[in-house]
Amino acid sequence: MKVSYNGLWKLLIDKNMNKKELSEMTSLSPATISKMGRGEFVSMEVMYRIGIKLGANFGDMISIVDPRNEDE
Repeated sequence: MKVSYNGLWKLLIDKNMNKKELSEMTSLSPATISKMGRGEFVSMEVMYRIGIKLGANFGDMISIVDPRNEDE
């Protein structure tokens, strides 16, 4: 099962930020950012920290990938 962080990546574009700046702003490791880039799970604490810094809700940053459509 995977999740999509497309909402988060779009927020970064809107705020004219890149993943490295997000990592530095939220004190996240590059490995955590990489996990997100691969659609893997990260902790709620990580999403909370990002949401606080960007002024976003969970639903603005993450969505569930339907496993029935995962191969498409």
